[in-house]
Amino acid sequence: MPASAVTPWRLYLLFGVLLAMFAALLGRVIYLQVLEVDGGRAFLQSQGAARAVRTAEIPAYRGLITDRRGEPLAVSTPVISLYANPKILATVEDLGPLAAALDMPQQELEDRLERYAGKGFMYLRRQEVPAEARRILALRFPGVRGAREYRRFYPAGEVAGQLVGFTNTDGKGIAGLEMAYDDWLRGAPGKKQYIKDMKGEAIRDIGVIEEARPGRSLQLSIDLRLQYLQHAELQRAIALTGARAGSIVTLDAHSGEVLAMVNHPIYNPNNREELVPGGTRNRAMTDVFEPGSTMKPLTLVAALESGRYAVDSIIDTSPGRIRVGRKVFPDPRNYGELTLARVIAKSSQVGITKLALELGREPIWDVFQRFGLGQPPGTGFPGESAGLLPNRPRWRQIEEVTLAFGYGLTASPLQLARAYSVFASGGILPQLSLLRRDPGELVGERVLEPGIALEVREVLHGVTGKDGTGHLARVDGYAVGGKTGTVHKVGASGYLDSQYVALFAGLAPVEDPRFVTVVILDRPQGDRYGGGAAAAPVFARVARGALRLLNVPPGSVLAPEEALAMAGGGE
Repeated sequence: MPASAVTPWRLYLLFGVLLAMFAALLGRVIYLQVLEVDGGRAFLQSQGAARAVRTAEIPAYRGLITDRRGEPLAVSTPVISLYANPKILATVEDLGPLAAALDMPQQELEDRLERYAGKGFMYLRRQEVPAEARRILALRFPGVRGAREYRRFYPAGEVAGQLVGFTNTDGKGIAGLEMAYDDWLRGAPGKKQYIKDMKGEAIRDIGVIEEARPGRSLQLSIDLRLQYLQHAELQRAIALTGARAGSIVTLDAHSGEVLAMVNHPIYNPNNREELVPGGTRNRAMTDVFEPGSTMKPLTLVAALESGRYAVDSIIDTSPGRIRVGRKVFPDPRNYGELTLARVIAKSSQVGITKLALELGREPIWDVFQRFGLGQPPGTGFPGESAGLLPNRPRWRQIEEVTLAFGYGLTASPLQLARAYSVFASGGILPQLSLLRRDPGELVGERVLEPGIALEVREVLHGVTGKDGTGHLARVDGYAVGGKTGTVHKVGASGYLDSQYVALFAGLAPVEDPRFVTVVILDRPQGDRYGGGAAAAPVFARVARGALRLLNVPPGSVLAPEEALAMAGGGE
Protein backbone atom coordinates (compact mmCIF):
# COMPACT_ATOMS: atom_id res chain seq x y z
CA MET A 1 0.00 0.00 0.00
CA PRO A 2 1.45 3.45 -0.92
CA ALA A 3 2.41 5.68 2.10
CA SER A 4 0.19 8.51 0.87
CA ALA A 5 -2.90 6.43 0.73
CA VAL A 6 -5.48 7.04 3.49
CA THR A 7 -8.21 4.61 4.23
CA PRO A 8 -11.67 6.07 3.67
CA TRP A 9 -12.90 5.46 7.24
CA ARG A 10 -10.10 7.53 8.70
CA LEU A 11 -10.94 10.40 6.38
CA TYR A 12 -14.58 10.16 7.36
CA LEU A 13 -13.63 10.13 11.03
CA LEU A 14 -11.53 13.25 10.62
CA PHE A 15 -14.33 15.09 8.84
CA GLY A 16 -16.77 13.91 11.47
CA VAL A 17 -14.61 15.20 14.31
CA LEU A 18 -14.17 18.59 12.60
CA LEU A 19 -17.90 18.81 11.91
CA ALA A 20 -18.71 17.95 15.52
CA MET A 21 -16.32 20.58 16.76
CA PHE A 22 -17.87 23.17 14.45
CA ALA A 23 -21.37 22.17 15.55
CA ALA A 24 -20.37 22.40 19.20
CA LEU A 25 -18.84 25.82 18.63
CA LEU A 26 -21.92 27.01 16.72
CA GLY A 27 -24.20 25.63 19.41
CA ARG A 28 -22.20 27.41 22.10
CA VAL A 29 -22.43 30.68 20.20
CA ILE A 30 -26.20 30.25 19.79
CA TYR A 31 -26.50 29.32 23.47
CA LEU A 32 -24.55 32.35 24.61
CA GLN A 33 -25.75 34.94 22.12
CA VAL A 34 -29.31 33.94 21.17
CA LEU A 35 -31.06 31.69 23.67
CA GLU A 36 -32.82 33.32 26.66
CA VAL A 37 -31.77 30.73 29.28
CA ASP A 38 -29.94 30.85 32.60
CA GLY A 39 -26.25 31.11 31.91
CA GLY A 40 -26.94 32.22 28.35
CA ARG A 41 -27.25 35.65 26.81
CA ALA A 42 -28.82 37.15 29.92
CA PHE A 43 -25.89 35.91 31.98
CA LEU A 44 -23.30 37.42 29.67
CA GLN A 45 -25.16 40.69 29.50
CA SER A 46 -25.43 40.90 33.26
CA GLN A 47 -21.75 40.13 33.66
CA GLY A 48 -20.79 42.69 31.04
CA ALA A 49 -23.04 45.30 32.59
CA ALA A 50 -21.60 44.64 36.02
CA ARG A 51 -18.14 45.36 34.66
CA ALA A 52 -18.87 48.25 32.29
CA VAL A 53 -22.30 49.82 32.95
CA ARG A 54 -22.70 52.35 35.73
CA THR A 55 -25.62 54.43 37.04
CA ALA A 56 -25.20 58.15 37.67
CA GLU A 57 -27.45 60.66 39.40
CA ILE A 58 -29.07 63.47 37.45
CA PRO A 59 -29.23 66.51 39.78
CA ALA A 60 -32.62 68.13 40.32
CA TYR A 61 -33.21 71.86 39.98
CA ARG A 62 -33.98 73.36 43.41
CA GLY A 63 -37.16 75.42 43.55
CA LEU A 64 -37.11 79.19 43.20
CA ILE A 65 -37.70 81.44 46.24
CA THR A 66 -39.29 84.81 45.45
CA ASP A 67 -40.73 87.76 47.32
CA ARG A 68 -44.44 88.58 47.23
CA ARG A 69 -44.03 90.42 43.90
CA GLY A 70 -42.10 87.61 42.20
CA GLU A 71 -38.62 89.10 42.66
CA PRO A 72 -36.07 86.25 42.99
CA LEU A 73 -34.46 85.71 46.39
CA ALA A 74 -32.85 82.31 45.74
CA VAL A 75 -32.13 80.71 42.38
CA SER A 76 -30.17 77.66 41.24
CA THR A 77 -27.58 78.14 38.51
CA PRO A 78 -25.93 75.27 36.56
CA VAL A 79 -22.30 74.59 37.47
CA ILE A 80 -19.78 71.81 36.84
CA SER A 81 -17.84 70.02 39.58
CA LEU A 82 -14.47 68.69 38.46
CA TYR A 83 -13.33 65.34 39.83
CA ALA A 84 -10.63 62.82 39.08
CA ASN A 85 -9.72 59.16 39.45
CA PRO A 86 -6.48 59.41 41.48
CA LYS A 87 -5.29 56.00 40.25
CA ILE A 88 -5.33 57.24 36.67
CA LEU A 89 -4.26 60.83 37.22
CA ALA A 90 -1.25 59.70 39.27
CA THR A 91 0.19 58.05 36.15
CA VAL A 92 0.56 61.42 34.39
CA GLU A 93 4.18 62.57 34.38
CA ASP A 94 3.62 66.35 34.16
CA LEU A 95 0.74 67.74 36.26
CA GLY A 96 1.92 71.32 35.85
CA PRO A 97 -0.62 72.39 33.17
CA LEU A 98 -3.51 70.93 35.18
CA ALA A 99 -2.36 72.59 38.40
CA ALA A 100 -2.03 75.92 36.60
CA ALA A 101 -5.51 75.58 35.13
CA LEU A 102 -6.87 74.84 38.60
CA ASP A 103 -4.98 77.86 39.99
CA MET A 104 -3.29 75.52 42.43
CA PRO A 105 0.40 74.94 43.25
CA GLN A 106 1.58 71.75 41.58
CA GLN A 107 2.89 70.43 44.89
CA GLU A 108 -0.53 70.83 46.47
CA LEU A 109 -2.12 68.83 43.65
CA GLU A 110 0.51 66.09 44.02
CA ASP A 111 -0.04 66.01 47.79
CA ARG A 112 -3.76 65.57 47.29
CA LEU A 113 -3.18 62.72 44.86
CA GLU A 114 -0.97 61.07 47.43
CA ARG A 115 -3.65 61.42 50.13
CA TYR A 116 -6.23 59.81 47.84
CA ALA A 117 -3.87 57.11 46.55
CA GLY A 118 -5.69 53.81 46.20
CA LYS A 119 -9.09 55.48 45.98
CA GLY A 120 -11.12 55.93 42.85
CA PHE A 121 -12.50 59.42 43.35
CA MET A 122 -11.54 62.87 44.51
CA TYR A 123 -12.86 66.37 43.81
CA LEU A 124 -10.59 68.83 42.10
CA ARG A 125 -12.94 71.80 42.31
CA ARG A 126 -16.58 72.03 43.36
CA GLN A 127 -19.24 73.99 41.52
CA GLU A 128 -17.10 75.72 38.94
CA VAL A 129 -18.46 78.18 36.38
CA PRO A 130 -19.27 76.06 33.27
CA ALA A 131 -17.02 78.05 30.91
CA GLU A 132 -14.03 77.68 33.25
CA ALA A 133 -14.76 73.99 33.86
CA ARG A 134 -14.91 73.29 30.12
CA ARG A 135 -11.58 75.06 29.64
CA ILE A 136 -9.99 72.72 32.18
CA LEU A 137 -11.67 69.63 30.73
CA ALA A 138 -10.43 70.63 27.28
CA LEU A 139 -6.88 69.81 28.47
CA ARG A 140 -8.01 66.15 28.33
CA PHE A 141 -6.05 64.94 31.29
CA PRO A 142 -6.72 61.22 31.83
CA GLY A 143 -8.97 60.52 34.77
CA VAL A 144 -10.34 64.08 34.97
CA ARG A 145 -14.09 64.42 34.47
CA GLY A 146 -16.88 66.91 35.12
CA ALA A 147 -20.32 66.44 36.65
CA ARG A 148 -23.20 68.84 36.18
CA GLU A 149 -24.64 70.28 39.41
CA TYR A 150 -26.56 73.33 40.61
CA ARG A 151 -25.31 76.07 42.90
CA ARG A 152 -27.60 78.31 44.91
CA PHE A 153 -27.33 82.04 44.28
CA TYR A 154 -29.01 84.77 46.35
CA PRO A 155 -29.68 87.94 44.31
CA ALA A 156 -30.56 90.03 47.39
CA GLY A 157 -27.40 88.93 49.19
CA GLU A 158 -27.07 90.29 52.72
CA VAL A 159 -30.41 92.11 52.55
CA ALA A 160 -32.45 88.92 52.98
CA GLY A 161 -29.78 86.37 53.84
CA GLN A 162 -30.78 85.69 57.45
CA LEU A 163 -34.41 85.12 56.53
CA VAL A 164 -33.94 83.11 53.32
CA GLY A 165 -31.04 81.08 54.73
CA PHE A 166 -28.69 79.04 52.58
CA THR A 167 -27.80 75.53 51.38
CA ASN A 168 -24.64 73.48 51.76
CA THR A 169 -22.43 72.43 48.84
CA ASP A 170 -24.62 69.39 48.19
CA GLY A 171 -27.72 71.56 47.81
CA LYS A 172 -29.39 70.75 51.13
CA GLY A 173 -31.00 73.59 53.09
CA ILE A 174 -29.13 74.11 56.36
CA ALA A 175 -30.39 77.53 57.55
CA GLY A 176 -33.43 79.79 57.39
CA LEU A 177 -36.33 79.09 55.06
CA GLU A 178 -34.05 77.00 52.85
CA MET A 179 -33.91 74.58 55.77
CA ALA A 180 -37.54 74.93 56.86
CA TYR A 181 -38.87 74.14 53.37
CA ASP A 182 -36.09 71.86 52.19
CA ASP A 183 -38.43 68.98 51.28
CA TRP A 184 -40.60 71.35 49.24
CA LEU A 185 -37.72 73.02 47.42
CA ARG A 186 -35.23 70.26 46.67
CA GLY A 187 -37.13 68.05 44.19
CA ALA A 188 -35.98 64.50 43.36
CA PRO A 189 -32.82 63.58 41.39
CA GLY A 190 -33.05 61.37 38.31
CA LYS A 191 -30.92 58.44 37.13
CA LYS A 192 -29.03 57.66 33.93
CA GLN A 193 -26.77 54.82 32.78
CA TYR A 194 -23.41 55.06 31.04
CA ILE A 195 -20.62 52.73 29.89
CA LYS A 196 -17.11 53.00 31.28
CA ASP A 197 -13.89 51.62 29.85
CA MET A 198 -11.25 49.51 31.58
CA LYS A 199 -9.68 52.61 33.12
CA GLY A 200 -12.96 53.77 34.63
CA GLU A 201 -13.52 56.53 32.08
CA ALA A 202 -17.10 57.19 30.93
CA ILE A 203 -17.19 56.64 27.17
CA ARG A 204 -20.88 56.63 26.27
CA ASP A 205 -24.27 57.42 27.82
CA ILE A 206 -26.82 54.65 27.47
CA GLY A 207 -29.93 56.57 28.44
CA VAL A 208 -32.07 58.08 31.16
CA ILE A 209 -33.67 55.64 33.56
CA GLU A 210 -35.64 58.22 35.56
CA GLU A 211 -36.07 61.92 34.83
CA ALA A 212 -35.15 64.41 37.57
CA ARG A 213 -38.13 66.11 39.19
CA PRO A 214 -37.46 69.82 39.86
CA GLY A 215 -38.29 71.34 43.24
CA ARG A 216 -41.32 73.52 43.77
CA SER A 217 -41.15 77.29 44.04
CA LEU A 218 -41.78 79.21 47.26
CA GLN A 219 -43.31 82.70 47.35
CA LEU A 220 -42.58 84.59 50.54
CA SER A 221 -44.67 87.31 52.14
CA ILE A 222 -41.86 89.86 52.24
CA ASP A 223 -41.73 92.84 49.89
CA LEU A 224 -38.15 93.13 48.67
CA ARG A 225 -38.53 96.90 48.20
CA LEU A 226 -39.40 97.32 51.87
CA GLN A 227 -36.68 94.83 52.79
CA TYR A 228 -34.07 97.00 51.05
CA LEU A 229 -35.45 100.12 52.74
CA GLN A 230 -35.31 98.59 56.22
CA HIS A 231 -31.86 97.17 55.62
CA ALA A 232 -30.52 100.60 54.65
CA GLU A 233 -32.19 102.32 57.60
CA LEU A 234 -30.92 99.73 60.09
CA GLN A 235 -27.35 100.06 58.83
CA ARG A 236 -27.70 103.84 59.05
CA ALA A 237 -28.97 103.56 62.63
CA ILE A 238 -26.12 101.24 63.60
CA ALA A 239 -23.62 103.76 62.24
CA LEU A 240 -25.29 106.74 63.97
CA THR A 241 -25.84 105.14 67.38
CA GLY A 242 -22.89 102.76 67.57
CA ALA A 243 -25.24 99.90 68.50
CA ARG A 244 -23.75 96.41 68.49
CA ALA A 245 -26.80 94.74 66.95
CA GLY A 246 -30.35 95.47 65.89
CA SER A 247 -33.53 94.26 64.19
CA ILE A 248 -36.51 95.74 62.35
CA VAL A 249 -39.71 93.78 61.69
CA THR A 250 -42.75 94.94 59.73
CA LEU A 251 -46.07 93.02 59.67
CA ASP A 252 -49.08 93.54 57.45
CA ALA A 253 -51.85 94.67 59.82
CA HIS A 254 -54.56 93.15 57.62
CA SER A 255 -53.13 89.67 56.96
CA GLY A 256 -50.45 88.90 59.55
CA GLU A 257 -47.84 88.51 56.79
CA VAL A 258 -44.23 89.42 57.48
CA LEU A 259 -43.53 92.23 55.01
CA ALA A 260 -39.88 92.78 55.97
CA MET A 261 -37.38 91.51 58.52
CA VAL A 262 -33.76 92.66 58.78
CA ASN A 263 -30.96 92.30 61.29
CA HIS A 264 -27.45 93.42 62.15
CA PRO A 265 -24.78 91.97 62.10
CA ILE A 266 -25.19 90.90 58.49
CA TYR A 267 -23.62 88.35 56.19
CA ASN A 268 -23.68 87.61 52.47
CA PRO A 269 -24.78 84.02 51.71
CA ASN A 270 -22.98 84.27 48.36
CA ASN A 271 -19.65 84.79 50.14
CA ARG A 272 -19.49 82.71 53.30
CA GLU A 273 -15.74 82.99 53.63
CA GLU A 274 -16.21 86.35 55.36
CA LEU A 275 -18.79 85.30 57.95
CA VAL A 276 -18.77 87.19 61.24
CA PRO A 277 -19.82 85.52 64.51
CA GLY A 278 -23.59 85.65 64.84
CA GLY A 279 -24.01 87.02 61.33
CA THR A 280 -26.25 84.21 60.11
CA ARG A 281 -28.63 84.45 63.08
CA ASN A 282 -32.09 85.84 62.37
CA ARG A 283 -32.21 87.83 65.60
CA ALA A 284 -35.71 89.13 64.95
CA MET A 285 -37.01 85.59 65.53
CA THR A 286 -34.39 83.84 67.65
CA ASP A 287 -33.17 86.48 70.13
CA VAL A 288 -35.23 87.64 73.11
CA PHE A 289 -35.09 90.70 75.36
CA GLU A 290 -37.11 92.35 78.09
CA PRO A 291 -39.62 94.54 76.23
CA GLY A 292 -39.76 97.21 78.93
CA SER A 293 -42.13 100.14 78.48
CA THR A 294 -43.51 98.78 75.20
CA MET A 295 -45.66 96.58 77.49
CA LYS A 296 -47.38 99.57 79.13
CA PRO A 297 -50.13 99.76 76.45
CA LEU A 298 -50.94 96.12 77.27
CA THR A 299 -51.18 97.03 80.95
CA LEU A 300 -53.52 99.83 79.85
CA VAL A 301 -55.69 97.18 78.18
CA ALA A 302 -56.00 95.32 81.49
CA ALA A 303 -57.08 98.56 83.18
CA LEU A 304 -59.71 99.36 80.52
CA GLU A 305 -61.06 95.79 80.57
CA SER A 306 -61.45 95.92 84.35
CA GLY A 307 -64.19 98.52 83.98
CA ARG A 308 -62.66 100.60 86.78
CA TYR A 309 -60.63 102.83 84.48
CA ALA A 310 -61.04 104.83 81.30
CA VAL A 311 -58.37 106.58 79.25
CA ASP A 312 -59.31 109.86 80.98
CA SER A 313 -59.12 108.42 84.51
CA ILE A 314 -56.82 110.48 86.72
CA ILE A 315 -53.77 109.06 88.50
CA ASP A 316 -51.77 111.24 90.86
CA THR A 317 -48.07 110.61 90.23
CA SER A 318 -46.86 113.05 92.90
CA PRO A 319 -44.19 113.39 94.20
CA GLY A 320 -42.64 111.83 91.09
CA ARG A 321 -41.45 108.62 92.68
CA ILE A 322 -42.89 105.57 94.43
CA ARG A 323 -41.41 102.89 96.68
CA VAL A 324 -42.27 99.21 96.38
CA GLY A 325 -40.46 97.23 99.03
CA ARG A 326 -36.85 98.38 98.92
CA LYS A 327 -37.08 99.57 95.30
CA VAL A 328 -37.86 103.17 94.33
CA PHE A 329 -39.34 103.85 90.87
CA PRO A 330 -38.85 107.49 89.79
CA ASP A 331 -40.23 109.57 86.93
CA PRO A 332 -37.94 112.10 85.20
CA ARG A 333 -39.88 114.78 87.09
CA ASN A 334 -43.03 115.18 89.13
CA TYR A 335 -45.86 115.04 86.55
CA GLY A 336 -48.56 115.47 89.18
CA GLU A 337 -52.02 114.36 88.07
CA LEU A 338 -52.11 112.54 84.75
CA THR A 339 -54.84 110.84 82.79
CA LEU A 340 -54.18 107.21 81.92
CA ALA A 341 -53.55 108.30 78.33
CA ARG A 342 -50.91 110.77 79.50
CA VAL A 343 -49.37 108.12 81.77
CA ILE A 344 -48.64 106.14 78.59
CA ALA A 345 -47.55 109.22 76.61
CA LYS A 346 -45.12 110.21 79.38
CA SER A 347 -44.22 106.57 80.11
CA SER A 348 -44.69 107.31 83.80
CA GLN A 349 -43.22 104.60 86.01
CA VAL A 350 -45.15 105.96 89.00
CA GLY A 351 -48.46 105.88 87.13
CA ILE A 352 -48.00 102.32 85.87
CA THR A 353 -46.82 101.16 89.29
CA LYS A 354 -49.96 102.54 90.98
CA LEU A 355 -52.05 100.92 88.26
CA ALA A 356 -50.35 97.55 88.77
CA LEU A 357 -50.77 97.70 92.53
CA GLU A 358 -54.47 98.42 92.10
CA LEU A 359 -55.18 95.82 89.40
CA GLY A 360 -53.06 92.98 90.70
CA ARG A 361 -50.98 90.59 88.64
CA GLU A 362 -53.69 88.27 87.20
CA PRO A 363 -55.45 90.61 84.71
CA ILE A 364 -52.14 91.99 83.42
CA TRP A 365 -50.66 88.52 83.01
CA ASP A 366 -53.84 87.40 81.23
CA VAL A 367 -53.56 90.21 78.67
CA PHE A 368 -49.90 89.42 78.02
CA GLN A 369 -50.75 85.77 77.50
CA ARG A 370 -53.69 86.54 75.17
CA PHE A 371 -51.44 88.81 73.09
CA GLY A 372 -49.13 85.85 72.31
CA LEU A 373 -46.28 86.46 74.76
CA GLY A 374 -44.58 83.32 76.02
CA GLN A 375 -45.79 81.38 72.96
CA PRO A 376 -44.00 80.53 69.70
CA PRO A 377 -45.14 82.79 66.84
CA GLY A 378 -45.82 79.67 64.77
CA THR A 379 -44.09 80.68 61.53
CA GLY A 380 -42.18 77.40 61.21
CA PHE A 381 -38.86 79.24 61.04
CA PRO A 382 -36.02 77.15 62.52
CA GLY A 383 -35.12 78.29 66.01
CA GLU A 384 -37.93 80.81 66.48
CA SER A 385 -38.18 81.72 70.14
CA ALA A 386 -41.22 81.50 72.38
CA GLY A 387 -39.79 84.00 74.86
CA LEU A 388 -40.73 83.74 78.52
CA LEU A 389 -43.89 84.79 80.31
CA PRO A 390 -43.35 83.63 83.91
CA ASN A 391 -46.19 81.95 85.74
CA ARG A 392 -44.96 81.43 89.28
CA PRO A 393 -47.05 79.86 92.04
CA ARG A 394 -46.05 82.77 94.26
CA TRP A 395 -45.27 86.33 93.22
CA ARG A 396 -43.54 89.01 95.22
CA GLN A 397 -45.12 92.44 94.99
CA ILE A 398 -42.05 93.85 93.21
CA GLU A 399 -42.35 91.11 90.55
CA GLU A 400 -46.01 91.97 89.93
CA VAL A 401 -45.14 95.65 89.49
CA THR A 402 -42.15 95.13 87.20
CA LEU A 403 -44.19 92.75 85.04
CA ALA A 404 -46.61 95.62 84.35
CA PHE A 405 -43.90 97.73 82.74
CA GLY A 406 -42.12 94.98 80.85
CA TYR A 407 -39.45 93.55 83.14
CA GLY A 408 -39.21 89.92 84.21
CA LEU A 409 -40.47 88.58 80.88
CA THR A 410 -38.80 88.18 77.49
CA ALA A 411 -39.99 88.39 73.90
CA SER A 412 -38.52 88.40 70.41
CA PRO A 413 -38.94 91.40 68.08
CA LEU A 414 -41.43 89.34 66.05
CA GLN A 415 -43.49 88.55 69.16
CA LEU A 416 -43.63 92.23 70.08
CA ALA A 417 -44.76 93.14 66.56
CA ARG A 418 -47.43 90.45 66.73
CA ALA A 419 -48.71 91.80 70.05
CA TYR A 420 -49.07 95.31 68.60
CA SER A 421 -50.87 93.84 65.61
CA VAL A 422 -53.80 93.25 67.96
CA PHE A 423 -54.27 97.03 68.19
CA ALA A 424 -53.78 97.49 64.45
CA SER A 425 -56.25 94.77 63.43
CA GLY A 426 -59.02 95.86 65.79
CA GLY A 427 -58.51 93.12 68.35
CA ILE A 428 -57.37 90.10 66.31
CA LEU A 429 -54.20 88.23 67.31
CA PRO A 430 -52.94 87.20 63.86
CA GLN A 431 -51.48 83.89 62.87
CA LEU A 432 -48.23 85.05 61.32
CA SER A 433 -46.99 83.91 57.94
CA LEU A 434 -43.67 84.09 56.11
CA LEU A 435 -45.47 82.93 52.93
CA ARG A 436 -47.72 85.11 50.82
CA ARG A 437 -51.42 84.83 51.58
CA ASP A 438 -54.41 85.57 49.41
CA PRO A 439 -55.41 89.27 49.50
CA GLY A 440 -57.72 90.07 52.38
CA GLU A 441 -57.03 86.82 54.22
CA LEU A 442 -56.62 87.36 57.98
CA VAL A 443 -56.13 84.25 60.06
CA GLY A 444 -56.28 84.68 63.80
CA GLU A 445 -58.48 84.89 66.89
CA ARG A 446 -60.17 87.78 68.62
CA VAL A 447 -58.49 88.63 71.91
CA LEU A 448 -59.64 92.24 72.39
CA GLU A 449 -62.81 94.24 71.85
CA PRO A 450 -62.59 96.55 68.80
CA GLY A 451 -63.53 99.61 70.85
CA ILE A 452 -60.67 99.11 73.29
CA ALA A 453 -58.25 98.49 70.39
CA LEU A 454 -59.32 101.84 68.87
CA GLU A 455 -58.89 103.66 72.19
CA VAL A 456 -55.38 102.27 72.63
CA ARG A 457 -54.47 103.29 69.06
CA GLU A 458 -55.46 106.87 69.85
CA VAL A 459 -53.38 106.73 73.02
CA LEU A 460 -50.42 105.43 71.00
CA HIS A 461 -50.90 108.35 68.62
CA GLY A 462 -50.62 110.63 71.62
CA VAL A 463 -47.24 109.13 72.47
CA THR A 464 -45.91 110.76 69.27
CA GLY A 465 -47.08 114.19 70.44
CA LYS A 466 -44.63 117.05 70.92
CA ASP A 467 -44.15 116.23 74.61
CA GLY A 468 -44.54 112.45 74.29
CA THR A 469 -41.63 110.04 74.52
CA GLY A 470 -42.09 109.06 70.86
CA HIS A 471 -42.28 112.50 69.23
CA LEU A 472 -39.34 111.66 66.94
CA ALA A 473 -41.44 108.89 65.37
CA ARG A 474 -43.82 111.35 63.70
CA VAL A 475 -44.27 111.24 59.91
CA ASP A 476 -45.37 114.38 58.09
CA GLY A 477 -48.82 114.00 56.55
CA TYR A 478 -49.70 110.80 58.42
CA ALA A 479 -51.00 109.88 61.85
CA VAL A 480 -48.74 107.29 63.40
CA GLY A 481 -48.67 105.79 66.86
CA GLY A 482 -46.40 103.69 68.99
CA LYS A 483 -44.55 103.26 72.23
CA THR A 484 -40.92 103.69 73.21
CA GLY A 485 -38.94 101.41 75.47
CA THR A 486 -35.51 101.60 77.08
CA VAL A 487 -34.36 98.60 79.10
CA HIS A 488 -31.14 97.78 80.87
CA LYS A 489 -29.09 94.88 79.56
CA VAL A 490 -28.70 91.94 81.93
CA GLY A 491 -25.20 90.82 82.92
CA ALA A 492 -23.81 88.04 85.07
CA SER A 493 -24.49 90.01 88.27
CA GLY A 494 -27.77 91.67 87.29
CA TYR A 495 -28.78 94.74 85.30
CA LEU A 496 -25.96 96.78 83.77
CA ASP A 497 -26.06 100.52 84.44
CA SER A 498 -24.42 101.61 81.20
CA GLN A 499 -25.81 99.16 78.62
CA TYR A 500 -29.30 99.44 77.16
CA VAL A 501 -31.67 98.12 74.54
CA ALA A 502 -33.66 100.83 72.72
CA LEU A 503 -37.07 99.91 71.34
CA PHE A 504 -39.96 101.41 69.43
CA ALA A 505 -43.13 99.52 68.48
CA GLY A 506 -45.52 101.42 66.25
CA LEU A 507 -48.25 101.32 63.62
CA ALA A 508 -49.39 103.49 60.73
CA PRO A 509 -51.66 105.10 59.82
CA VAL A 510 -53.54 105.21 63.10
CA GLU A 511 -57.01 105.64 61.59
CA ASP A 512 -56.69 102.47 59.47
CA PRO A 513 -53.37 100.73 60.17
CA ARG A 514 -51.64 99.08 57.23
CA PHE A 515 -48.59 97.80 59.05
CA VAL A 516 -46.88 97.37 62.39
CA THR A 517 -43.14 97.97 62.74
CA VAL A 518 -40.82 97.19 65.63
CA VAL A 519 -37.30 98.66 65.86
CA ILE A 520 -34.73 97.32 68.31
CA LEU A 521 -31.17 98.57 68.81
CA ASP A 522 -28.90 96.59 71.11
CA ARG A 523 -26.43 98.65 73.19
CA PRO A 524 -26.55 102.05 71.46
CA GLN A 525 -23.70 104.30 72.58
CA GLY A 526 -23.51 107.91 73.69
CA ASP A 527 -26.22 110.08 75.21
CA ARG A 528 -28.95 109.16 72.70
CA TYR A 529 -29.42 105.58 73.83
CA GLY A 530 -33.13 105.58 74.70
CA GLY A 531 -36.01 104.24 72.67
CA GLY A 532 -37.30 107.75 71.95
CA ALA A 533 -33.91 109.09 70.82
CA ALA A 534 -32.39 106.05 69.08
CA ALA A 535 -35.22 103.80 67.85
CA ALA A 536 -38.14 106.20 67.21
CA PRO A 537 -36.37 108.12 64.36
CA VAL A 538 -35.67 104.81 62.63
CA PHE A 539 -39.36 103.95 62.81
CA ALA A 540 -40.21 107.34 61.28
CA ARG A 541 -37.92 106.80 58.29
CA VAL A 542 -39.12 103.22 57.75
CA ALA A 543 -42.78 104.20 58.11
CA ARG A 544 -42.37 107.10 55.67
CA GLY A 545 -40.90 104.80 53.03
CA ALA A 546 -43.38 101.99 53.69
CA LEU A 547 -46.40 104.29 53.37
CA ARG A 548 -45.06 105.45 50.03
CA LEU A 549 -44.32 101.92 48.79
CA LEU A 550 -47.77 100.70 49.87
CA ASN A 551 -49.41 103.66 48.08
CA VAL A 552 -51.10 104.98 51.23
CA PRO A 553 -52.16 108.57 50.48
CA PRO A 554 -51.69 111.27 53.11
CA GLY A 555 -54.89 112.18 54.92
CA SER A 556 -56.31 114.89 57.12
CA VAL A 557 -54.33 114.13 60.25
CA LEU A 558 -55.21 115.14 63.76
CA ALA A 559 -52.33 116.30 65.89
CA PRO A 560 -51.51 113.72 68.58
CA GLU A 561 -52.70 116.14 71.26
CA GLU A 562 -56.09 116.48 69.54
CA ALA A 563 -56.38 112.71 69.21
CA LEU A 564 -55.70 112.35 72.91
CA ALA A 565 -58.37 114.90 73.70
CA MET A 566 -60.90 113.03 71.54
CA ALA A 567 -60.00 109.84 73.39
CA GLY A 568 -60.66 111.59 76.65
CA GLY A 569 -57.00 111.88 77.48
CA GLY A 570 -56.56 115.65 77.65
CA GLU A 571 -55.14 117.26 80.75
